[in-house]
Amino acid sequence: MTDKAEVRTEVLVETDNYMVWVSEEPDGEVAYHIELGPVTIHFFREEWNEFLALMTGVLSEKSGR
Repeated sequence: MTDKAEVRTEVLVETDNYMVWVSEEPDGEVAYHIELGPVTIHFFREEWNEFLALMTGVLSEKSGR
């Protein structure tokens, strides 16, 4: 007998063409997903935090110009 645990998901934000969503695995692991048309990028929590820091740097660099 197999007991299938459900993966919980939540959409964080979406536009007409893009979506960012998060999933929580039954073992507690959290993953973030960015859907860009036909491409989906998957991040574990540590990678997501680094990606957010990178994008924050991009945004602050752009606003400084």
